[in-house]
Amino acid sequence: MAAQEPSPPSSLEGNKPGFPKKILANNLEDKHLCNSCQKILRRPLQAQCGHRFCSFCFNKIVSCGPQKCSACIKEDLFEEPTSILKQGGAFPDNAARREVEALAAVCPNEGCTWTGTVKEFEASHEGNCDFMIILCPSCKELMRANEQERHNERECPERTLNCKYCKEPFLLKNIKAHDEICPKYPMICEGCAKKKIPREKYVDHIKFCSKFKAPCRFHVVGCDTSVSRHFCHNLLYVYHLLTLQPQSLEVASQKLQELHQSLRDLELKMSQLGGCVAAPVQGLKVSTFENIVCVLNREMERSCTTMEAYNRQHRLDQDKIEILNNKVRQLERTVSLRDLSIVEMEGKMREMSAATYDGIFVWKISDFTKKRQDAVAGRAPAMFSPAFYTSKYGYKMCLRIYLNGDGTGRGTHLSLFFVVMRGHSDALLKWPFNQKVTLMLLDQNNREHIIDAFRPDISSSSFQRPVSDMNIASGCPLFCPLSKLDSKNSYIRDDTIFIKAIVDLTGL
Repeated sequence: MAAQEPSPPSSLEGNKPGFPKKILANNLEDKHLCNSCQKILRRPLQAQCGHRFCSFCFNKIVSCGPQKCSACIKEDLFEEPTSILKQGGAFPDNAARREVEALAAVCPNEGCTWTGTVKEFEASHEGNCDFMIILCPSCKELMRANEQERHNERECPERTLNCKYCKEPFLLKNIKAHDEICPKYPMICEGCAKKKIPREKYVDHIKFCSKFKAPCRFHVVGCDTSVSRHFCHNLLYVYHLLTLQPQSLEVASQKLQELHQSLRDLELKMSQLGGCVAAPVQGLKVSTFENIVCVLNREMERSCTTMEAYNRQHRLDQDKIEILNNKVRQLERTVSLRDLSIVEMEGKMREMSAATYDGIFVWKISDFTKKRQDAVAGRAPAMFSPAFYTSKYGYKMCLRIYLNGDGTGRGTHLSLFFVVMRGHSDALLKWPFNQKVTLMLLDQNNREHIIDAFRPDISSSSFQRPVSDMNIASGCPLFCPLSKLDSKNSYIRDDTIFIKAIVDLTGL
């Protein structure tokens, strides 16, 4: 089995070379072979020279540009331009395809007894055969497809397992290495013999275990005691100051001076006992103290180095924080600009949805009472309507209304004005604007509309071609007495009024 090659997967899309020759149950004919891969034609194309190729093979040949047909050259039939293979220079040979797909076929995989046609082989069996040889992606071993599940679960040396303690995945070959670092791996305390202590809690356990014995941390300077809870009190205090609080070096130095003084007192007492005994003892104490000082000096140097590293890392962190803050500010500016663009676009979309292109515009003003109060209070004395047009490429216009009046009508009348706006097609239009304009406040019972009309004064700047977004408004400051709107009327219904504008299109 190991000598076989992996079976090719199914390819109904036609992106694979031809079928292997050994799938045919009967004798093989040359006309069924691809002139490139020399396998049985799959999705055959016929070139202009008459030779057939698999769709995949032909596209591969012409992918680098036009090529000479190797079959024409081999048969000494080469003739330009028909023997030149190029993109689009071949057509699907459906007759050959039907002929090939009707051929009797057998499965080429050893041990498989499947039989059928080439079409059935491609559609349902190729790539799905339990006996095809596949490659394990992990260990690269060849096996049959029906053996893959067993191989992956039991045999593959590269298979992944889940740790029964921490549930983390690891490769089988790394099982020993994982056991040595697994945080949940059960351990046994050498002091109290307690079992099944997770590795991640083992250090905390022995720290408080009354029976656990360890060498004194000052064994390097002569302490050979191995005890449960052994403290060399003065030295341990200095050691903690150096390792846990690098900034407390002054306190540590003070403690060292106290040790110096204690040693001098001891030396003085020993000298009083006599030279024979005092000399060797004194030398031993001095040597021990020198060793202690060396250890403490090393700890001080290491603490200073650690402090410098912390400071460097702090500066790097501050730089990174500043960079990130700059990015955040830049993103906030971008988001603000995007929000403005969205608001602008929404406004344009509202304008477009409300716009008309026949010179007739009906403006619905809802929440009339509130807007009228805002106008009386001076918070929003005027309102502009959405734009409307005389045609798609015609004049652009809008209305401007003062709900508490403007000019001579302030406080007594509703003032309504007509505004010519700058449009995209102004260069194509006739100026000044000279079309009759009719303004109406609609009676919602359709009985008595309030109507006013005017023809533009062509000498007024209000009707010349706009040089800014809109010209000065022109219209009717005394359009409608406010008394009509204050009393019971049919112009306001559901707190809404309707204004209508009609532009005469005669002559446009």
